Amino acid sequence: MNERLSPELEDLHAYVDGQLTTQARRRVTARLAADPRAQRQVDDYTALRDGLRALYGPVAQEPVPPRLLRKPRFRQWQRPMAAMAASLMLLAAGGIIGVQLERGHLTAPLAGTPSIVREAAMAYAVYTPEVRHPVEVPGDQAQHLVTWLSKRMGVPVQAPQLDTLGFGLVGGRLLASDDGPGALLMYENAQGQRVVLYACLNEDHERDSAFRFGQEDGVSVFHWLEGPLSYAVAGELDRGGLLALAEAIYQQTAI
Repeated sequence: MNERLSPELEDLHAYVDGQLTTQARRRVTARLAADPRAQRQVDDYTALRDGLRALYGPVAQEPVPPRLLRKPRFRQWQRPMAAMAASLMLLAAGGIIGVQLERGHLTAPLAGTPSIVREAAMAYAVYTPEVRHPVEVPGDQAQHLVTWLSKRMGVPVQAPQLDTLGFGLVGGRLLASDDGPGALLMYENAQGQRVVLYACLNEDHERDSAFRFGQEDGVSVFHWLEGPLSYAVAGELDRGGLLALAEAIYQQTAI
């Protein structure tokens, strides 16, 4: 069954996509000024739109290969196989195959795709390519950055030191997440390779979790729950290198 969005959500989508009339846009703008929750939703849609453009914009401009323009001819026995293949591709596109690690030890597979994985991978894809404005607050103002992020999130936020692993703090910025404000810290090594540490609010403060690993569009992500925050470290490193960073971050942020 296809479920339509509520009129309110349709308006927010159209607002972000620039598809509203002038009168309708003024109405939604007034609503956003009075409704922080709706504003967060718009911020999420905007981040998702920008992330998709960054990831797939160049591909969208490429010409369609001639072989894909030809109408396929299926033999009768091939039709159910083609339908099954299409279904499997949709399932694969909708999730991340993950593994769970108990502070570094392999355990059970992870089912589903937590929002923090998508958000961390998206933030990595959107902000790490930036040259002039990768962060809002630079790393040389780390104390101000930590104080600001902690105040906005309502819980203590730390900026772990990863220099012993070759990564220095570039800086950070405030993001919108499914659970409210999120903190993004960016690190870079001498070769110019960047990783991001993303933290958002953990709704279940009493529940911690093991490290979990996933990949999306070539971005590797380790994530875990610890106290009031959910953490994710994302980058295009090999699994061992990213795990070493996750463990170092955990050692400095564990309550």
